[in-house]
Amino acid sequence: MSLLEAQGIRFPTVDADLRTHQVSLVDVHGTTVIAVKFDQGVLNVADRRATAGNAIFYEEAEKILKLDDETLIAIAGSYAAASEAVRFLQHSFKYYARSQLQEMSLEGKLHEVSRVLGRALPGALQGIGGFLPIVSAFDREKREGRIFFYDAMGARFESREFGAAGSGAERIRGAFEYIVRTKRPFRQMKLEEALRETLLLLEIAASLDTATSGIRRLPSAKTVTADGVQELSEDLLRALQRELLTL
Repeated sequence: MSLLEAQGIRFPTVDADLRTHQVSLVDVHGTTVIAVKFDQGVLNVADRRATAGNAIFYEEAEKILKLDDETLIAIAGSYAAASEAVRFLQHSFKYYARSQLQEMSLEGKLHEVSRVLGRALPGALQGIGGFLPIVSAFDREKREGRIFFYDAMGARFESREFGAAGSGAERIRGAFEYIVRTKRPFRQMKLEEALRETLLLLEIAASLDTATSGIRRLPSAKTVTADGVQELSEDLLRALQRELLTL
């Protein structure tokens, strides 16, 4: 090395390279995502903020993604790792349907999500690429919407009423229980009532968590029902946005 340097050939250190090229190794994260049941299926709502460390990286992130016609996944955590996982799952479900001439079962889909999280575990343990999904599906055998959430190792759990992930979710977890106990279960609500409650929860999360943008920037909202996956109209969202921001 010293001989090469004597000839004017220099190998810059990693720190020097990072300063010169201003390479950021900060993982971009997305929060906050919410899933609740309503009388026809499952509603997913998410803010659109993605952060890199303590900086706002992007304000138009899409965190609720369609896996197939009867399955949604809401992602919180590493945006890059989650997006790659979603692309893999979409391809996996489609390949199975075409090769087996039938749709993958709900149990099979949920197991695939667990496998993806298991493969991502080494990176997550190093603080890189960890993410937590919420999977919402319409179960045609039971004729109801179902919500599943996972831990970082891929263990799966089912929720009777709601699920939430991301840093903002930690701030409002008790508020879900308050709504269920003092009003009525989410699964008994009509869509607009459930949407109003979840948008209000998202705005409360934003007031307590800097990584959550709340509803001042129009959030995304999608449902999965017997009719499949649908994106809610901007008109409905804006009407509720105006109402809630004047409270």
